[in-house]
Amino acid sequence: MALTTLAHHVDATWLHEAYRRTRKDGATGVDGQTAEEYAANLEDNLHSLLDRTKSGTYRAPPVRRVHIPKGSGAETRPIGIPTFEDKVLQRAVAMVLEAVYEEEFLDCSYGFRPSRSAHQALQALWGEATKMGGGWVLEVDIRKFFDTLDRGHLREFLRRRVLDGVLLRLIGKWLNAGVLEDGGITYPDAGSPQGGVISPLLANIYLHEVLDTWFERQVKPRLSGRATLVRYADDAVLLFEREQDAHKVMAVLPKRFGKYGLTLHPEKTRLVEFRRPDRRVPPSGDNAAGRPGTFDLLGFTHFWGKSRNGKWLIKRSTAKDRFGRALRRVVQWCRGHRHDDLRAQQQSLARKLRGHFGYFGITGNFEALKRFRYEVVCAWRKWLNRRSQRAHMRWDRMLWLLDRHYPLPSPRIARPPHATSSEPVT
Repeated sequence: MALTTLAHHVDATWLHEAYRRTRKDGATGVDGQTAEEYAANLEDNLHSLLDRTKSGTYRAPPVRRVHIPKGSGAETRPIGIPTFEDKVLQRAVAMVLEAVYEEEFLDCSYGFRPSRSAHQALQALWGEATKMGGGWVLEVDIRKFFDTLDRGHLREFLRRRVLDGVLLRLIGKWLNAGVLEDGGITYPDAGSPQGGVISPLLANIYLHEVLDTWFERQVKPRLSGRATLVRYADDAVLLFEREQDAHKVMAVLPKRFGKYGLTLHPEKTRLVEFRRPDRRVPPSGDNAAGRPGTFDLLGFTHFWGKSRNGKWLIKRSTAKDRFGRALRRVVQWCRGHRHDDLRAQQQSLARKLRGHFGYFGITGNFEALKRFRYEVVCAWRKWLNRRSQRAHMRWDRMLWLLDRHYPLPSPRIARPPHATSSEPVT
């Protein structure tokens, strides 16, 4: 059933809660207004925002576009930055739509949903792959998803559940607001700016119809073996028990996405044989040694390895591109802040390492954590050596400083496995 009256939920109290949930330390939009400046006259600002929203006179400002590194240093990802007031209103609308669509979204979807995380997606895939003893993994990579999302189809999907004119008009204004880049404003015909508060929810609504429900309700009943879909925003992995099922889905997947204006990346979308090594028949040709393939999801490379007692299990380590990207950011930071006080440098680097260990600190990934910390220490020493022509930071002095005065966090497993995840496949 489509809901026709939802905007009445957005009142003064609702906007206050949306303001509370909005990140305060983010980059500023086209107006340059910070969260502190907005909070200086908060009651009047929220009252004005509510009046303009209900009367239909609210005008969505253009988003400021910046580019951040993606994968290798040569690739970048465009990010749209709304104004702070726009973020508050987008958060308020997202809170309404979230309550509607959380009843609709399937369990295979994990990205940007309440009480769901990337690690839950990884654990779900790990558990299914372990039960199957591996299988065939189809990595799905949608080329420029946020830039090519078809707005006509998105509006059609929204109207299946939401017919409130106020909310639909607001979403339309955000989609058509324009993008400010290099001093000029453009108005793309497709896409939703990646980085906006409302964009992840709109992406979930779109892919819920295009991929999730299609796979669960139409594809899986026609397969001869078990199959699983795990999706986090526009990153998706499909796991199949039987090879013929994997090839069938891979053949129809481009047509399915093409129907809704999306294209798959021809190189990054691939089918990987991921069966347990002792259950594979070594093929002839390029992979004559019979080694199973590997695949990446959410910053981790998945591969088969042996436990200490010699049994096969699925292991995960930091993906090379994520490792390199994180290290490059630290190196650039050390270069730009090499003249700062040593205590300030140590505190900042410690926060960066704790954040890295907090995400990548899973069972089986300890060696990658150790290597990352070592590379961070090397980068710090290198740029301390370049503070002046007379600076010379020998390794013995660097280790002494780390041990006595400016210690950095040691690698740690921040996320121990669940009770069943430490058991190898038998």
